[in-house]
Amino acid sequence: MLKSPKRRLFAACTCCAEPFAATSLSRRELLAGGASLGLAAMAGVAAPALAQAKPHRIDIHHHVTPPSWLAAMDVIGRTNPPLANWSVQKTLEDMDKGGVATSIVSPTAPQVTPLGKAVAVRIAREANEYSAKMMADHPGKFGIFATLPLPHIDESLKEIAHVFDNMKVDGIGMMTNYGDKWLGYSYFDPIWAELNRRKAVVYTHPTDANCCVNLVQGQGASGIEWGTDTTRTLINLIFSGTTQKYPDIKFIWSHGGGALVAFAERFLIQWVNTPPYRGKFTREQVQAELNKFYYDTAQVSLVGTLSALAKLVPVSQIVYGTDFPYRTAADHTKGVNATFSGDDLKAVDRENAVRLIPRLKSA
Repeated sequence: MLKSPKRRLFAACTCCAEPFAATSLSRRELLAGGASLGLAAMAGVAAPALAQAKPHRIDIHHHVTPPSWLAAMDVIGRTNPPLANWSVQKTLEDMDKGGVATSIVSPTAPQVTPLGKAVAVRIAREANEYSAKMMADHPGKFGIFATLPLPHIDESLKEIAHVFDNMKVDGIGMMTNYGDKWLGYSYFDPIWAELNRRKAVVYTHPTDANCCVNLVQGQGASGIEWGTDTTRTLINLIFSGTTQKYPDIKFIWSHGGGALVAFAERFLIQWVNTPPYRGKFTREQVQAELNKFYYDTAQVSLVGTLSALAKLVPVSQIVYGTDFPYRTAADHTKGVNATFSGDDLKAVDRENAVRLIPRLKSA
């Protein structure tokens, strides 16, 4: 359940909760460790290092930087320090600090969209193979949301067959738009038909749209526009009828659905009572679609934001995410712990992701 204001304030106290959140160490373990230190001191022997609790969280929103993909990003001017300085070792260290057992990895925006067909096909395959090697080299630590060479439909259908049939990936990672095409456009119907047939998980990540680059001087798209674009394509999927047509796809929305919490009232009340949607959708139908989606905690781990999301959709639909390497697992663990407790915290940290991707139960 959501914590009461009193308990939430206590959990956010920097003198108490933050050290535990950042190290995955419980109060009981800390007290036990302190007792051990005292006994060791009395015995005149060196005390062993305190052991951390076993990592258990599942990070749904975790970026990977395959070498050939990074090189392609450098060519088109899309590299940045977090990507350039990424490494598997840094990933594993950050997971340990935040108590993360398994991370489902995917390249970030713009994936391979701007690269041209031939290069996009090659880089997407190499990115997927790189992630698969990480998964093999570190059993139980990683999963994969595969990259597709979109917007190229036929080539993407071939990659879907390859990654599911040969690589056994956990799902597909897609952008919220492909230049001038959002996910509810009929252009993507062949992709949705195949993913619906496979009952696939589709993780989405925002990216620049052709319409909306350099809108406000000094304000990068990732700060404001990306959150808006997540909401734009989410609502487009619902009001185009796409999610009703392909009900077996399980969508995950980055960053808590972007600006959804702020805009939801417009869609639930104004949209359903205004042409062209009046008489075609009801508030209950739209809410039911929102309640089917999953939403990750990456970059929205402040108490106010997460609490609002948990009032709009069931807690069962919120999954833990960090946006590494742009943010840390310890950062998000602190925020999630300050908002949820008890069974709700267990659900967000791990159990919702296990329900979504059952193989993670043993991770």
